[in-house]
Amino acid sequence: MNSVKLAQKLGVPVVNTFSGCPGDHEGAKYPNWPVAPWPNDYQEILDWQWENKVIPYWTKWGAFAAEHDVKVGLELHGGFSVHTPGTLLRLREAAGEVIGANLDPSHMWWQGIDPVQAIHILGRQGAIHHFHAKDTVIDPVNVNMHGLTDMQSYTKMLDRAWQFRSVGFGHDLKTWADIMSALRLVGYDYVVSIEHEDGLMSVEEGFSKAVSNLQQVLIEEPLAEMWWV
Repeated sequence: MNSVKLAQKLGVPVVNTFSGCPGDHEGAKYPNWPVAPWPNDYQEILDWQWENKVIPYWTKWGAFAAEHDVKVGLELHGGFSVHTPGTLLRLREAAGEVIGANLDPSHMWWQGIDPVQAIHILGRQGAIHHFHAKDTVIDPVNVNMHGLTDMQSYTKMLDRAWQFRSVGFGHDLKTWADIMSALRLVGYDYVVSIEHEDGLMSVEEGFSKAVSNLQQVLIEEPLAEMWWV
């Protein structure tokens, strides 16, 4: 609430956060993230969470943000109720267009989602409110041991199935060029915010390399007329 009020006063159009994840019953103290439709208990928990917690909560606070001319960017992150383009659009349909994605490609990759396609899916609905620039590398051997839902500490970099990297150190610049092009194609014209969580680089080096790599693929000039047509 206070973040939204402050954002309005500062003229900041988007406040980023996570959707949260309820427990499995009223009064639960810990989150419960269902990831399979069977046994049927998981589906029943998921339905209860959305109908009784997720939709009512964000309908209320989404309306509050809208009243203050602020949008809410939910980061699509595993472990939270809103973690994919599909779950974001489900909530947006219920709570309104004030809700959109803080789209971070790094979390798409470790969930097995193509970020370019995620941009197309969300962008066509005007549902991208903010963008994080962070990379992920998936270890081709360790992923077969631990799967994409690897619960090992991020510090176990030799053993983990995947890890966060600075821009260009998980995927090549052609991939990042495709991401930037997709953002422009769907009309996104807002922040590209570097998020540095690369365990192999210092803050300074990881950030500076991300800047250097992004400068090669960012499309900065206004659109020109198609002079060749």
